[in-house]
Amino acid sequence: MKAKRAEMERALRSPSAWRFFLLYGPDESGSHSLIKVAAAAAGAEAERVELTGAELKADPARLADEAASMSLFGGARYIVVQPAGDECLAAVEALLEAPAAGNPVLLIGGALKPASKLLKLALAEPAALALASYAPEGQEAERLVSEMARAEGLIVRSDVARRLADACAGNRAILALELQKLALYLDAAPERPQPLDHEALDAVGAAAEEGDLSRLVDSVGNGNAAMLQAELLRLSSEGIEGIPLIRAVLRRMSLLSRLRAQVERGSSPGAVMASAGKSLFWKEKDSIGQQLSRWRSDALARSVSRLLEAERQVKASGGLGPIAVDEELFAICRQAARLR
Repeated sequence: MKAKRAEMERALRSPSAWRFFLLYGPDESGSHSLIKVAAAAAGAEAERVELTGAELKADPARLADEAASMSLFGGARYIVVQPAGDECLAAVEALLEAPAAGNPVLLIGGALKPASKLLKLALAEPAALALASYAPEGQEAERLVSEMARAEGLIVRSDVARRLADACAGNRAILALELQKLALYLDAAPERPQPLDHEALDAVGAAAEEGDLSRLVDSVGNGNAAMLQAELLRLSSEGIEGIPLIRAVLRRMSLLSRLRAQVERGSSPGAVMASAGKSLFWKEKDSIGQQLSRWRSDALARSVSRLLEAERQVKASGGLGPIAVDEELFAICRQAARLR
């Protein structure tokens, strides 16, 4: 069955009536935010079981087994399958046919095509719930920023919320990181709310720490490895490496995901670019237009996931260093070159 976001959130808080949930669409950060809803409902001590589509293809019975199994210590558990595509179909069918399940099953499908057998099954199955996530736009994006900011103890005017949403291309994961950083800067918390203004964004916002990264971003999005190498050397000599590079490319990939979703819903690239208006920096419009025609939603979703994971690894103790970040950027650059 098809669901709206509010319906999906309610179902994830009380999941017993559903055999599985399919979270898909180009905004994977939106899908991952719903996993947090399920995790919160299950409780802090709940066991999270991670599976991949490839694992389920090799062993279709495993999903039903995991859904019916008890935790080692008898507590709550939930199952997350990602990435999930048509290779999971036999496992999902076995789950539906099982006499009992018990544990919530969430499948993260990314930008599934309308012809996807998994998607068709989820939409037709009364015991399943499916939701497509798209990057929020306009007033919806402003409301999202305001809600997320409130949870961090930040009070945001609409113009500030709009600027922050545009800077993060509506990506929930990036917004969360930026708001956490801004809350620390302003010493804000839910019990001591502080106003967030343009001065704070100028001081520590997403664009403040990155310098001129436009050529680096274009080199990755256009598949120009030689330019990427030159930009990495230049930026390294200026002391810019690691997370600022990831975030700059991540914003472009997230923006392209939002725009490409409109193209794949039937709009022309030119019409989508025109409707974006002033939200696109005029110097970047030509390169964004070229990349919009080149990149597909599924490839963009994979790139966004890789970049988010790379940032998490960089922040982890003993995680990725600058060289490994550069390798991630080259991997996405090579993907762009193959899309020519």
